[in-house]
Amino acid sequence: MPNKKNAEKALRQSEKRQKANDKVRFSIHDMKRKIRKALETSTSTEELQSLYKQAQILLDKATKNNIIKKNAASRKKSSISKMINKASKPGTETGTKKVVAKKVTTKKAAAKKATVRKAAAKKATTKK
Repeated sequence: MPNKKNAEKALRQSEKRQKANDKVRFSIHDMKRKIRKALETSTSTEELQSLYKQAQILLDKATKNNIIKKNAASRKKSSISKMINKASKPGTETGTKKVVAKKVTTKKAAAKKATVRKAAAKKATTKK
């Protein structure tokens, strides 16, 4: 317990602020829960977009008031948009990456290139 009056007041203020911040954090969590529920019930894309817009507004306000950090807000927005995009495009999975085929050079081809380079280097030195 604080011993001085100003410390008591500071404690009251911090408790009050903590309650307000917890309400905002819970509303963000609640919005994410609503979006998940809407995705499970397969609602229309317009409703999903409106829910996403509300979530963006909540996250931006929380960031502006220093309740959550900027990168945390952008991470939450990104995860919500990924959920919505995944649901709107059936047959696609998140986390899949394009596989790019690399050219495989054989040992003979690599040795041939090395000898061509050596020969070019010899010609360049003999001309000087």
